[in-house]
Amino acid sequence: MENKISVVVCTYNQEDTISRTLDSILMQQCHVPFEIIIGEDCSADHTLAICQQYAERHPDIIRVMANKQNKGIVNNYFDCLLAANGKYIADCAGDDFWTDPLKLEKEVSMMEQHPEVTLVLTRWNWFDETSKQTKPCIPPPFSKPIVKGSEALEEIITQTSMNVYHLSSSLYSAEAFRKAYEEDAYLFRNKDFATEDISLVFMLARYGDIAYLPDFTMNYSMGKPSASQQTNHEKRFQFFRQITGLIHYLTEHYNLHSPRIEQHMEKRLFAIGMHAFRSANPALSEETARCAKAWNIKQTPRIRILFFIMRHQRIWQWSLTVRKWFVSAKKALH
Repeated sequence: MENKISVVVCTYNQEDTISRTLDSILMQQCHVPFEIIIGEDCSADHTLAICQQYAERHPDIIRVMANKQNKGIVNNYFDCLLAANGKYIADCAGDDFWTDPLKLEKEVSMMEQHPEVTLVLTRWNWFDETSKQTKPCIPPPFSKPIVKGSEALEEIITQTSMNVYHLSSSLYSAEAFRKAYEEDAYLFRNKDFATEDISLVFMLARYGDIAYLPDFTMNYSMGKPSASQQTNHEKRFQFFRQITGLIHYLTEHYNLHSPRIEQHMEKRLFAIGMHAFRSANPALSEETARCAKAWNIKQTPRIRILFFIMRHQRIWQWSLTVRKWFVSAKKALH
């Protein structure tokens, strides 16, 4: 690994935003050189052409990995990480963008001064693509600038009090990632886990400490459909089910049982059940019940009530009608 930073940009059908992303990376002022690895995942628009134009203008910095078949978020991301040459890795999604030209400089300086740190986090803003307005994220409740990674594992899994991290605002150790990948490739490659960030941050915390910088360095794009911003209840159901399955795997495989995680799993099961309820799809109700059994989640009173409703079609339809009326009335009052 060379003493440089590999910046990973995974993109798919983002012709409207990819230039903004790449420009925000190219503006970085850092004493450590950096490369940009673009994982272009068979876009149907002009995203690939735009990326190739940038690579032609910056051949010493930008490398385009143009996938011949769509790999999906997880495989595209980790294939890019494995292709990275740098000692450090950062990433910026193709619709997000960095706002601080010293982002990389601040983060790499922290890691150079503290070799025990495997992950540096910063603050970031929600960015509304329609209004162009920003809203600051909730700051993580770290009591000091550097915390023991082993003490943050439960918080990373549950995220009950805040968003612990956002990878597009982070910098992390390439060596720690490769060790984690060798230890548990299944964790990173199981497509049914749906996301790359929880797995990666969890393992980085197992291998070292986490540093936090209070500077705002990134805008997280909101307002366009994504895996975590679906409005379709069946798609939301599958996304929540997959993330909860990942949390269950981490809890079991790394022996992290605790009352807090148990309560978190109960809440997630109820959320999954509510998406099944709103979808009016009996197959999703049955899948929720299977998940509850497979994950050995205690059925709280509200979960039992929800399952009862979904077992009786007439009650289910009546409940959906009442809910629709209630939501309409609530909107009218506002």
